[in-house]
Amino acid sequence: MGLAHKISERVFSRIHGNNLVYNTCWEDPRCDRNLLNMNDQSKVLMLTSAGCNALDYLLDNPAEVHCVDLNPRQNALLQLKMALFKSGSHAALFDFFGTGAAPGARVLFQDVIEPNLSDPYARRYWRRNLRYFKGKGLRRSFYWHGSSGAVAWLVRNWLHSQPDARRLAHQLFSATNLNEQLERYEQLEPRFLNHFIQWLVSQHFIQSMLGVPKSQQHLAALRFPDGMAGYVRACLRHVFTRIPIGDNYFWRLYFYGNYSADCCPNYLRPEYFDVIRARVGRIQTYTSSLSSFLKENPGQYSHFILLDHQDWLAAHQRRALEEEWQLILANAAPGAKVLLRSAAFELDFLPDFVREKVQFDCESAEREHGRDRVGTYASTWLGNIHFTKS
Repeated sequence: MGLAHKISERVFSRIHGNNLVYNTCWEDPRCDRNLLNMNDQSKVLMLTSAGCNALDYLLDNPAEVHCVDLNPRQNALLQLKMALFKSGSHAALFDFFGTGAAPGARVLFQDVIEPNLSDPYARRYWRRNLRYFKGKGLRRSFYWHGSSGAVAWLVRNWLHSQPDARRLAHQLFSATNLNEQLERYEQLEPRFLNHFIQWLVSQHFIQSMLGVPKSQQHLAALRFPDGMAGYVRACLRHVFTRIPIGDNYFWRLYFYGNYSADCCPNYLRPEYFDVIRARVGRIQTYTSSLSSFLKENPGQYSHFILLDHQDWLAAHQRRALEEEWQLILANAAPGAKVLLRSAAFELDFLPDFVREKVQFDCESAEREHGRDRVGTYASTWLGNIHFTKS
């Protein structure tokens, strides 16, 4: 491993080891739920990220949802959301995570939220960081905090500094059909993806703040002569010209800094509040690797939701990748499903024994991948485990 590569990975590790990285989930749960077919017998094992999707999955009534993350701040974020459900106030939940600003956050935290936070780390973390929700200063929304939020804030401010680009972006998000979206995006793209932004998104430090390790940057750029800039351009063009924008709360969030009542994740919608509140106790969080969790909590899990972390394992820890798959197969219930996303266009990094025991439903995964409102991954994969024992 070269010196430059070691430095790159150290930068990524320092950012991930010392910051809240994801302030919102960057995977489309509508696609996930269409693929996974969860029910009241489901026992789900997933990576936590920002916790939004774990809450969304509760609408399918799974029996258990186990959320695992090496970064305790990500688990603390999910625990804060869970505590707001337990407090019984949709208005408070929406202030925190819809508006991204709750002026009375400190009083509410002391009186209502903290008693519902069972994890000592989460209590300490939010005592120190409730300022994220103050709604004051330069970054007035929670969604401008965390490392990914800081990058989003920087890009958004640059966009807003250009009146034409800001106007076109607003018109894009207000479009009512795909023809209008295409017209607005064609006008916006050269103003937005100029030399500065293309340079910015190609920087390893910026990608690390967004949670993208060097290995994924390399995979994403392989098919594009201009590297990451070309990959980002292709992703944005797909999202903004081929998928209806009206309910795309992912990208709207980072333009406006908040969700709206009619464009937000399901967990923030008032009609789902009581259902999720009744089921939120089914979620458990663990600060751990997936492999360590399975060693300590063996069982029969019906769904494994791996996000994109196997790209990094494949590039840097092949033995850990193999061990993780061995543990998944050993702890899979009959007919278990595995969902993962990748910056690669092919899963050529999987161990041979995985291909022998997991059948990938490429047709269904590709269908949902094409509908994904986020659109930043090169591929989505749904595996059906059909043989779990040696």
